[in-house]
Amino acid sequence: MEKEKLKLELKENIIEFLNLMGTSPEDIKDDEPLFGGDLDLDSIDSLELIVMLERNYGIKIQDPKEGRKVLVDVNTIADYVEQHRIK
Repeated sequence: MEKEKLKLELKENIIEFLNLMGTSPEDIKDDEPLFGGDLDLDSIDSLELIVMLERNYGIKIQDPKEGRKVLVDVNTIADYVEQHRIK
């Protein structure tokens, strides 16, 4: 999958899974921190993102340290998905 298309898909999934009403994919920058940035996500949101990665891409993140490295921004998630995707 082309990287830009994957990033757009991830943004759409983030908006859907986290019920970010009023947010569009264009509002989320690829290098914007998901936690502490404009989106201001919290630990519950991180669990939702982990569930989204497992459901949509077959990726299981069980180690919290790994999750913190992956869920930095859209770029890091896209890189991880490209390397570990099952579906």
